[in-house]
Amino acid sequence: MNYKSLLESLLFTAGHPVTVKKLAEILETGEIEINGSLKELVDDYEKNERGLRLVFFDGKVQLVASPYSVEPVKKLIKSDFEEDLSPAALETLAIISYRGPISRAQIENLRGVNCSFILQSLAIRGLIGKYNNPEDGRSYIYNITFDFLKHLGLNKLEDLPNYMNLRDEANTK
Repeated sequence: MNYKSLLESLLFTAGHPVTVKKLAEILETGEIEINGSLKELVDDYEKNERGLRLVFFDGKVQLVASPYSVEPVKKLIKSDFEEDLSPAALETLAIISYRGPISRAQIENLRGVNCSFILQSLAIRGLIGKYNNPEDGRSYIYNITFDFLKHLGLNKLEDLPNYMNLRDEANTK
């Protein structure tokens, strides 16, 4: 089995650090095989000067952009934040506004697509906050911020259109 390819896909999709143990469980193999494949990925990235690399810390690993690509990545991120929010970002922001605090899994269940990068973009813009999930210490919940309210000129979240009706409807489902 090509664990290297599968690990790359899993780490890309996760968008956050993942334990080697969890990767081994998902791929139904041992941690030794996972560590070996991760080492192969590291070697491949370095040898071929690829745009990605792996960062290891505290038993976790994360796929990140290579230091070689720092400047172009900064330009891309800057251009993303100078542009208006995409329809997908607005939809995600609306879900968080009316249903927050809410987990990424719940947002993705409603939208039907991966929201990692949208959530990161909204958090970097200061429109949402990412907090430890009190119900599950391994995940996060998202909620709107004061900056979101200021940006829309609202005094409180309840000033959103139909907030109480939509909030009550969301909580009864």
